[in-house]
Amino acid sequence: MATPFGSMGVRDIQRGLAAKEFSAAEVARASFERIEAADGVVHSFLETTEALAADAAIRIDTAIAEGRLAEMGPLAGVPVGYKDNMNLTGTHTTCSSNMLRDYVSPYTATCVEHTLRAGALPIGKLNMDEFAFGSSTETSAFGPTRNPWDIERVPGGSSGGSAAAVAAGLVPVSLGSDTGGSIRQPGAFCGLVAVKPTYGVVSRYGVVAFGSSLDQVGPFARSVEDAALALNALAGRDELDCTSQPCDVDFTANLAEGVRGMKVGVVRAFMEAEGLTAEVKAKVEEAAAVLRDAGAEIVEVELPHAQAAMSAYYVLGPCEAFSNLARFDSVRYGYCDPGHKDLGSQYEASRAAGFGPEAKRRIMLGSYLLSAGVYDTYYYPAQQVRTLITQDYAAAYERCDVILTPVAPRTAFKFGEISDPTEMYLSDMFTISINIAGNGGMSVPVGLGAQTGLPVGVQLIAPPFRDANMFRAAAALEQHYGVAPVAPDFADGKVGA
Repeated sequence: MATPFGSMGVRDIQRGLAAKEFSAAEVARASFERIEAADGVVHSFLETTEALAADAAIRIDTAIAEGRLAEMGPLAGVPVGYKDNMNLTGTHTTCSSNMLRDYVSPYTATCVEHTLRAGALPIGKLNMDEFAFGSSTETSAFGPTRNPWDIERVPGGSSGGSAAAVAAGLVPVSLGSDTGGSIRQPGAFCGLVAVKPTYGVVSRYGVVAFGSSLDQVGPFARSVEDAALALNALAGRDELDCTSQPCDVDFTANLAEGVRGMKVGVVRAFMEAEGLTAEVKAKVEEAAAVLRDAGAEIVEVELPHAQAAMSAYYVLGPCEAFSNLARFDSVRYGYCDPGHKDLGSQYEASRAAGFGPEAKRRIMLGSYLLSAGVYDTYYYPAQQVRTLITQDYAAAYERCDVILTPVAPRTAFKFGEISDPTEMYLSDMFTISINIAGNGGMSVPVGLGAQTGLPVGVQLIAPPFRDANMFRAAAALEQHYGVAPVAPDFADGKVGA
């Protein structure tokens, strides 16, 4: 049986490489064998990149032979998967949409390039909700991804493929993107550490845009240290993205400090929110108690305008999505419906056939909200709410170093269980305000729910560009709960039920 490198941590892989217990080529080969054996059950990968991984492995093995492994970067020799809205030269970048089914990337996204420079082995592209519109990965044009903890349930979304690949032990690290919770919610559903950094910490260049003022790339991993190492590779200023910022923080530096002296904020209104299940609430309260016992001070903070975040998001998000999706016009990009004599009918038919129902819903909503007579009524007030929410967080951080909340109101739900779009949108009720304000947020696994026996995650939210605060608190929680395991049906080389 091939070694399950996807079940190993970053440091474990690198120690084995340094000791020459195995080679990077063996790591890559075993990873693809594992995907071939197990991903038929999960359906997390849309495309694998054997040739690219082999080339990267040669560079790592050459460095090992020359005694230069430590110079190759924080992800040297580590298999990494990429959400399929991230361009990688020569691969398909489909955003899980028929609109881009045949699109081949002519360039590489900065976030992907940074992992390659950090020594990662590129394993392939991962399934997602179409154009990142969804919370379950059910809207993918290529079929849903299944949650490795229970294949009858969703992995969350939109980065469901990225989460499921790590939870099933196919890769130790993957990248996702988060516009309103699309990293943190699937991280919670699949029992992983999942990080949405402060807006601007990671370049968005080369990532197909949903909401340009909301999107941010971040890592999935099974340990806080692995997530921190991945963010070390990703973070930094990029001249190709004017919203990116310099970042010279080592996110692993304070993981062993503990939380003594830290103040952790708890939002009572979130804990009393309608729809929050008893098992999730109990786990958040338990996590607060763990941090208190570890030396943190628990304080109550208020976010008085947070209840308006959902309304603001579903104005701002569709407006930005409508603008960003206008480029897929069957002429420059995207599916072209054949047999039309004029450009107008070709454009209409191509977009009708290329986009799925949820993408069309958001395009139409964005078009309406930006139309004359409506723009002033909705868009301006949404931007005003954004300012109020940002001010609320700033005020809260005068009283605390990090905020602890639920990630999602419930654990992973079954396929088809939520059919009403409005109810589906509520999956992100605790995560959206962080994107509105631009703060960093992460999901940390805290065991299994008492009623469902499924993973529960808690959310840690940090002040802007102080993401190290949430890593420090996350490491303290991990000391109590342990490193996240591979889902039981995929552990020890199993391939699922």
